Amino acid sequence: MFHHEKLLFHPVEVERPNPQYAALLQEQLGGCNGELKAAMQYMAQSFRIKNPEIKDLFLSIAAEELSHMEMVAQTINLLNGSEVDARKTPAGEIQTHVVLGLAPGLINASGYSWTADYVSVTGDLCADLLSNIASEQRAKVVYEYLHRQINDRKVRETIDFLLEREEAHNAMFREAFNKVQDTGSNRDFGTTKAARMFFSMSFPEGAGEEENTVKGKPVAFR
Repeated sequence: MFHHEKLLFHPVEVERPNPQYAALLQEQLGGCNGELKAAMQYMAQSFRIKNPEIKDLFLSIAAEELSHMEMVAQTINLLNGSEVDARKTPAGEIQTHVVLGLAPGLINASGYSWTADYVSVTGDLCADLLSNIASEQRAKVVYEYLHRQINDRKVRETIDFLLEREEAHNAMFREAFNKVQDTGSNRDFGTTKAARMFFSMSFPEGAGEEENTVKGKPVAFR
């Protein structure tokens, strides 16, 4: 069961409208590393989880990602202003102005529709946790890129908050992985010599390579 609270998870403001930047921010609403993707991925993964503590963790983070999506959408709303004028977005998606009447859409910065193909679910807890750790890391990178491209102090405050929450989720998923890392698809790895071998396939060998690398031969790292 879900319910909606009328307060945003964190307040958002902008200093002034900026439709071009609103087009860029669409990436975190409907893009492959955006908030909707994260919410749907963690929720879909949770359906198979038997560990009640980790299941609750996935659902709690999924719910928070939906609240982040609401924050991003409201920021886009404010940045779009009140005038439908596609000339204000000379690059990037213009559907907001010509199709959606300034409403934030489930599209990325190029105007492509969100798709469930962005969502990764394997049914294996270790694999899904590692996927989620990577998802949070990629989301941080996108927010860092977005942060560099706006001077609006209030928008930057929102992005900073979302960046910090991505880091928090990353840490939570890492902690959960540490608890189950010897289970599922992860339990059979690292038990044989072959699992610890590195084959040097770069010739000629250059500076900076491991001293114990033997040309054309496998090297076991202990």
